[in-house]
Amino acid sequence: MSLTDHDTVDGWAPFRALCRDSSIRPVPGIELSSKCDRTVHILGYRMECFQPLEDALSQVRSFRNQRNERMASRLQELGLRVTVEDALGASGGKIVARPHFAKIMVEKGYVPDLQSAFSRYLARGAAAYVPRDGFSPAECVEIIRESKGLAVLAHPSLTGLDEGGLGELLEELKSHGLWGLECVSSHCSPQESYKYLAIAGKHSLFPTAGSDFHGANRPNAALGVQVSDDFLPWARIGVTL
Repeated sequence: MSLTDHDTVDGWAPFRALCRDSSIRPVPGIELSSKCDRTVHILGYRMECFQPLEDALSQVRSFRNQRNERMASRLQELGLRVTVEDALGASGGKIVARPHFAKIMVEKGYVPDLQSAFSRYLARGAAAYVPRDGFSPAECVEIIRESKGLAVLAHPSLTGLDEGGLGELLEELKSHGLWGLECVSSHCSPQESYKYLAIAGKHSLFPTAGSDFHGANRPNAALGVQVSDDFLPWARIGVTL
């Protein structure tokens, strides 16, 4: 099992302890949110050299903090009394992201649910949306490669690209060290998974699987997905923490 939190490794230590208590092999993981005009997230597995990743995450935290301040300001300009401190409280003192702003907006009665918070205010193009700053998809791949990890394009359906556009992106990222494509996830149907498996084969990428479990923020996504014993080259991906 791998924990691939967005832009943080703070959960690795407790995750490792829980896995070992349950006789599960833990694999180092991360999900880097790239700066792009569409949703492109890069997963990293089995990192062995953590300094390049730590250095990058320090910059990502700075980018994220600036973005959060700007989003809070826009919400306040729109008449919503929502602050970064509110969102920090909703996050439990950890990484603050849009779902935490959405949670506060629901709690304060500005919107009826999380989906409305995003559609009206926080989604791309909505009233309080602030574009992400940070590393490009190619730079994210290079950060994982420099950390001696395996870089994988996450949930390709969320990129919004057709097969041709996705192929171009994969070839570009391959030139920077992309290793795999997430073909099985909670975002796609079995038919879509088969399509992505074929695309991975066409571009000589290893297929991976992940639930994209986000707890209460994505209640329809269960923890973990089942795959066959021969789905992945486990010996290569299974370096433990």
